[in-house]
Amino acid sequence: MPFLSNQAETNQEGIVADTENTPSSSPTVEAESQLGRTVMRLREMILKGEFGPGERISEHPLALRLGVSRTPIRLALERLAHEGWLEPYPTGGFIVRKFTLEDIWDGIEVRGLLEGGAARLAAERWVNDNELDPLRQAQQRIDAMGEPSVDTFPAFVDLNDAFHLEVVRLAKNEMLRQALDRLFSFLLVSPRVIVSAPLKFTIASQLFIISQEHHQCIVDAISKRQGARAESLAREHVRLTRRNFELALADIDFLRSLPGGPLITVRS
Repeated sequence: MPFLSNQAETNQEGIVADTENTPSSSPTVEAESQLGRTVMRLREMILKGEFGPGERISEHPLALRLGVSRTPIRLALERLAHEGWLEPYPTGGFIVRKFTLEDIWDGIEVRGLLEGGAARLAAERWVNDNELDPLRQAQQRIDAMGEPSVDTFPAFVDLNDAFHLEVVRLAKNEMLRQALDRLFSFLLVSPRVIVSAPLKFTIASQLFIISQEHHQCIVDAISKRQGARAESLAREHVRLTRRNFELALADIDFLRSLPGGPLITVRS
């Protein structure tokens, strides 16, 4: 997602311009900043289940609740609808989208297609071997950490994210990266799900071992320019997300604690 910078910029004459204090740009920068904060706050509220599936969200009550004008509220709601969290209401406003398990499975399938394609392109497009160093280092740090504990879990999640981001970087395909960014705005299909199972589940250890084997084989396939193999491995790796999610379904309290979990309708 693009972000705004308050750093000074240099104009064509080489004169440094302080964009933060430029009168003509300040209102725009502030408006964008307020919109960004509003989007983040509303997304957080939805993910935490402060609005139930199918619940209507209107601008005026939200503006009063968040202490902002209706314009950033309206724009934020439109953006969240674009991300897939909300749906337009026939008589105005928006409702919180309901998700089914089929939606989750479809999202995971699409993620497999995209990440598989990224791994294939990564194997085909690298030029110098040192381009692979960040990917190798990301996996080496995961290997050195070993199976995560309660204390090391947050660091492990970040390292796992770094590994997946490196595969996408090596693919050198901006359109694919943007598609994955859009998909991952729905957190329940992101790589973080595979490492979100409760540590108390004994099968989590088995999934961790399988996940690490996948990572190591993906690195090997990419380094050997084996595009088809890298794609197949990456798609199989994504299928672990579904297995992990099915594990979470056994504990309804844990499911509800996941970001976005309260929006999922589980049919008995």
